Amino acid sequence: MAREELTRGRRLGGVEVIRWQDEPIEQLGVGIRRRMLNGDAMTLAEISLSAGAVVPLHDHPNEQIATIVSGRLRFVVGEEEREVGAGESVRIPGGVPHRVEALEDSLVLDVFAPRRDDWLRGDDAYLRR
Repeated sequence: MAREELTRGRRLGGVEVIRWQDEPIEQLGVGIRRRMLNGDAMTLAEISLSAGAVVPLHDHPNEQIATIVSGRLRFVVGEEEREVGAGESVRIPGGVPHRVEALEDSLVLDVFAPRRDDWLRGDDAYLRR
């Protein structure tokens, strides 16, 4: 089944209402779980990271804004390293290499534009190590 078919919702007029609890949770790498919603031009992902989990160095053409809902993370973006916590966001331009380490159990909302078609195709092996 295509990943796009897994996103469920109901329409109220022209508005689609989607419930996070109805979306499947994907177990990725050790201590990394994801569920996502996809529009025509953007992806919104809820990422759960256990303390010590690492998203390895990678890049993608999509602009990304990561908002930390809870926990604490260390981001390395290009040559800069920053620790961020709940209520803070990190903007990562498209094409810039970056990695993330969870310093505590953390919950992050990631917004990507354009949409993460690579994730929809399953081309996200860097997250599944």
